Amino acid sequence: MTMTTRLRTNFKRFWPLIKSLQTGLLLLTGLAGFMSSRCPVTNWQILLALTGSLFLAISGSTILNMWYDRDIDAKMSRTAKRPLPSGEVSPNEALYLGLILAVVGVSWALALDALYGLIVFAGLFFDVVVYTIWLKRRTPWSIIWGGVSGGMPVLAGRTLGMGEIEWVGVALALAVLFWIPTHIMTFSLRYRDDYERAGVPTFPAAYGEQTTHIIIAISSVLAALMMVIAAYGIGLTVGYLRLLVVLSAGLLLLAIRSSTTPSERLNFGLFKYASLYMLSTMLLFIFV
Repeated sequence: MTMTTRLRTNFKRFWPLIKSLQTGLLLLTGLAGFMSSRCPVTNWQILLALTGSLFLAISGSTILNMWYDRDIDAKMSRTAKRPLPSGEVSPNEALYLGLILAVVGVSWALALDALYGLIVFAGLFFDVVVYTIWLKRRTPWSIIWGGVSGGMPVLAGRTLGMGEIEWVGVALALAVLFWIPTHIMTFSLRYRDDYERAGVPTFPAAYGEQTTHIIIAISSVLAALMMVIAAYGIGLTVGYLRLLVVLSAGLLLLAIRSSTTPSERLNFGLFKYASLYMLSTMLLFIFV
């Protein structure tokens, strides 16, 4: 086997460990936070360092989560074919790779800027230690702490651009935090049996589907509200604010309808739209 073939084979083995769509979306929020600062120092070196450090830290965090949750993944039909439960990647390989990526990513972030690096580290710590290791198997409220970690990339990017933690960055992080229950709870409703089989506590199992739908609607309202507040603080023009309001209205209408007339189709539609909403708003902050 040639070196090129070996590298290609290993890339195919390890790439699914980072959950590229999830990692890409979180990375995009970090870039949006930085670009929204209108920072004059936007040369390619800074953007490369931001992109590289966040990508490595987020990827390392995700791999470490998959390493720790490999027993859970093996019990769920949705995740049983992932590299670790399927045996395609060994636990030691995943652990070493996750640690290397996490350490390099956080070290790179700290070298770029101390405050930025601390926020990146905080995101990794909350995700791996607080959410995955400590709370995920104990309480459905673990998703709140998962939301905290999810909000760290956009806060880190904004802080790097501004040179300090300020209210707009906090509003952006809160928008992501409130968005995550919409994203995660709709998913747990769709795969409720899988989570119960694996023994992972979820809101539908603990509080019932109707209560879960209501919480989804409330979190969607809060996410949209914080996003609009952050957009105002960034200084979006009236035209772009209107577009953001339209996108937010779509999220709210789907969430409210899903809570009043719940169905599997509406729930999955809300799950898809929530991802599209976050993607669209972050692209808006990047390119305006």
